[in-house]
Amino acid sequence: MWPNGSALGPCFRPTNITPEERRLIASPWFAASFCLVGLASNLLALSVLAGARQGGSHARSSFLTFLCGLVLTDFAGLLVTGAIVVAQHAVLFDWRAVDPGCRLCQFMGVVMVFFGLCPLWLGAAMASERYLGITRPFSRPAAASGRRAWATVGLVWASALALGLLPLLGVGRYTVQYPGSWCFLTLGAQPGDVAFGLLFSLLGGLSVGLSFLLNTISVAALCHVYHGQEAAQQRPRDCEVEMMAQLTGIMVVATICWMPLLVFIAQTVLRSPPAMSPTGQLSRATEQRLLIYLRVATWNQILDPWVYILFRRAVIRRLHPRLGARPRSLSLQPQLTQRPTVQ
Repeated sequence: MWPNGSALGPCFRPTNITPEERRLIASPWFAASFCLVGLASNLLALSVLAGARQGGSHARSSFLTFLCGLVLTDFAGLLVTGAIVVAQHAVLFDWRAVDPGCRLCQFMGVVMVFFGLCPLWLGAAMASERYLGITRPFSRPAAASGRRAWATVGLVWASALALGLLPLLGVGRYTVQYPGSWCFLTLGAQPGDVAFGLLFSLLGGLSVGLSFLLNTISVAALCHVYHGQEAAQQRPRDCEVEMMAQLTGIMVVATICWMPLLVFIAQTVLRSPPAMSPTGQLSRATEQRLLIYLRVATWNQILDPWVYILFRRAVIRRLHPRLGARPRSLSLQPQLTQRPTVQ
């Protein structure tokens, strides 16, 4: 409970925004269009994935499983958070009157953290899978790749949900954020708020850093195979290059969309003197920056499916026809040559 004498739940901080200002900032048409474009993009990616999963190697099947988990996560995130935000923007309901017990706010806070971290962690899991597949192709049983990929996706979902539930257990708090249409972690100076804010930022940032490191090594390995002495006998297959192009695109999108918000959260909770007053007030500049960075981060859910759609071999060959003329390649794995038998 904030020390402001309010009998409402702990998710309400003092705000000085008028309904007219909220109406100018929160456009229901923009929010609805944003969500519809994102949902349509992810549905299109799912339909393309359904066709791509027919046949193919075990490595590609495992990679497509991770992609399917990523697209499903982005789709569900836009659907759940978009429904709340669009409804709030359309009717401009007073959160204090609709949710005095903060249950809806806590639900949205959990959802925001869950769907924020899942794409970053899934990107790191995909980078790890491709790193092992390229640099150590014999270290894993191929038959179990699909089951292992779905188990990893489930583990990521469970871990992100567990982290999102921490404020409900007393570590951190979810509060209504400017302009009063969404809930997120609190950028306060209390130990729980600082710990949860740093945990969210560090785990997200470390996953982006791990993806960058492993993807760099994997791309370097592919380049070495292309230009090495055994390039003519041991070229990467087209699908391996395609997977790395898609994964690199996903990493770049996640970095551009999420790193500003993650860095901002860490800087704000560590600021001295604290950015938030004892009564729970943030400066208007801080609130506006948080809203801008959050909107930039949500673009990740729209751009992810288009990275997969546009970075497919069929599209790349149309843009670069010379790639289609390259002789069909074999595999990264050493091939066993057969000696001719004497008849």
